[in-house]
Amino acid sequence: MITKMDKYSFILFHKDLSPFLEKVKDLGIVDITRDTKAVDQTSRDLFSTSSRYSKAINSIERTYNSFPEEFRDKIEKKENYSSLTNEELLDKAETLLQNRELYRQELDSLNKEYKESYPWGVLKKEDLVRLKEMGYTIHLYNVSEKSYKSEWETEYPIQILNNLNGRVYFALLTTQSQDFTFELPESKMPQNSYDVVEKNISSTKENIESNNRKLVSIFFELERMQKAMIKTREDLDLYLANVSSVKEAEGSLDILTGFAPEENRKEITTFLDNEGIYYLIDRAVEQDDPPVKLKNGFFSRLYEPIGELYMLPKYGELDLTPYFAPFYMLFFGLCLGDMGYGLTILIVAGLAKYKFPKFKPYLTLAQFLGLGAVIMAALSGVFFGMRLQDVIPMLKSIQDLFFSDLKMFWFAIIFGLFQIVFARMLNAIYSIIKKGWQYGMHNIGWSILIIWAAWYYATTMSPDIILPQFMNWAAIAGAAFVLLFTSDSGNIFKRLFKGTTAFYDVTSIFGDMLSYIRLFGLGTAGAILGMVVNSVAMSLTGVPYIGWFFAVLMLIFGHILVILLSSLGAFVHPMRLTFVEFYKNASFGGGGRAFRPLGRDLK
Repeated sequence: MITKMDKYSFILFHKDLSPFLEKVKDLGIVDITRDTKAVDQTSRDLFSTSSRYSKAINSIERTYNSFPEEFRDKIEKKENYSSLTNEELLDKAETLLQNRELYRQELDSLNKEYKESYPWGVLKKEDLVRLKEMGYTIHLYNVSEKSYKSEWETEYPIQILNNLNGRVYFALLTTQSQDFTFELPESKMPQNSYDVVEKNISSTKENIESNNRKLVSIFFELERMQKAMIKTREDLDLYLANVSSVKEAEGSLDILTGFAPEENRKEITTFLDNEGIYYLIDRAVEQDDPPVKLKNGFFSRLYEPIGELYMLPKYGELDLTPYFAPFYMLFFGLCLGDMGYGLTILIVAGLAKYKFPKFKPYLTLAQFLGLGAVIMAALSGVFFGMRLQDVIPMLKSIQDLFFSDLKMFWFAIIFGLFQIVFARMLNAIYSIIKKGWQYGMHNIGWSILIIWAAWYYATTMSPDIILPQFMNWAAIAGAAFVLLFTSDSGNIFKRLFKGTTAFYDVTSIFGDMLSYIRLFGLGTAGAILGMVVNSVAMSLTGVPYIGWFFAVLMLIFGHILVILLSSLGAFVHPMRLTFVEFYKNASFGGGGRAFRPLGRDLK
């Protein structure tokens, strides 16, 4: 559900604005309406500095973690940065990160140059210049050993420089006045002698080593940089709150608007009364566009981050999180399609909560998703790619309880239709409560028609299924609801026209229904992959002596890969069904902005 908000209007003398905002920040429960764009040079500078801190901190953390542990351990904090200001420390960090990239590029270029110059040996520039001054020109050639002709040595002054990897590298000396041609194409003269390049490589590696040591040292200053970043963001937030206030009485008064949860009304009014602030308080309405703060129970709260990946509901709109949460959990289970995989996620996430307590909500969510996989995969009895009814002796009556692939196919579609009807009825009830009885009748009509059509189709598939006569009358009533209540216009002809054209929506409902086939497809694909892993592992047992070792290895790593692959699909596709099919049929609008109390989100 969405927390009810109060709307506050504050009126202050201009000189009291900054002290007031500081105190509101410390209170940490009021969202001040402010422009979050860079409105002038000051805000642009603050925003730029905050972004620089963020990028530098993330880059230093990644760089530090990329170094070998033994390299990090032997370097203690040797650099003293206490004399640097926060801005100078940021400049230092950015310079070190930039140098790291420049040195890396320089080393790559030198390695390439070394590879080109090494076969020619030592060719000092001063010797080449001296030869040129004496009237000689040096030419370089390389050819395969088989193609090298010894008679060249009698015809030309040749000096073999190197014999490397089956090729002969040699130099040929001519006078500058000589009209010279040679049967081989001339090789490019290296820019530098290989010994010079070798020294440059050594020097660059030393620079990289020194720079890396400084990067490790500056890692110990990250806490200081993070505090400076938070302070910069607070300054930006306060500045934007200042400049967004409405100026009245020739700039001598400031009027601001703020929003806070109704449950904090007593605390806020007490604070304002003690400060002697003039204020007005009203219950926030949708036209005020208040920020949105979700307030759900333990189970639903776990799924709020999933809903926020799409968007928050508008203030006054129905929060769908508690309603899609159980569906998402069970859809994940259907897509994963294996009890063993679900049990693994359940256990691993439970153990990880002790190791990573700050990720406890996400790991608890993972546990519920794993539980959903155990529940839904139990329908088909798949456990680590095996069907329990095939490997465990059991009575025929118990075996018949497990769903076949065909039953799982139809179960996925029926489950999807149930969610569509649930979304339509949810929308109908909410519309009736909020607007009036006639605004929800067309969705009730669609729900009846969907149930009737599904039931009627089932009678064509099985002679044991009978459609009661009252369902036909209910379908006629449902069609009438769609025809008469799709539009709320007072003109009967407009109502009938819009109601008639609304029946085209049946194509959309049919498309939505087919979307749920992915639940069956992904679950079956995961089960087949698990079965393939088992089959390959069993075939490895035929290897003499060490076959069982490779089989166990294949089972462990194979199923881990399948779990990771299947979990990715099982996480994404139920999200798609939620944001497209469920949200659309529930008429979700969205577009709400998150509740951001001044100061609270920056602590």
